[in-house]
Amino acid sequence: MTASPSDGTTSSRSWRRWVAAAVLLVFFAVLMWEVINPYRGQRFEKIPHGDHVHYVPKDRNPDVPVGRFPTRKPDPDQRITPDGQVVPARESTTP
Repeated sequence: MTASPSDGTTSSRSWRRWVAAAVLLVFFAVLMWEVINPYRGQRFEKIPHGDHVHYVPKDRNPDVPVGRFPTRKPDPDQRITPDGQVVPARESTTP
């Protein structure tokens, strides 16, 4: 008994579907990682706000409106406090 030509195409289609499913799974996994971890090693996140962006720190105070955060990226020797102030990186916020 010999295999019909349609058996080969069915096997080929099945293999392609598995590869396509694996590629989609990897794509969605990377996409979800970006959504879950927006900082990705950054000190702050850019949040769009109208026609400009605000730079917000990881430890942002949720009670402070986005509009109180800076629209200019802080220098490497600066940081943003949870309340939106740009201060030198060495300065402590606790008295």
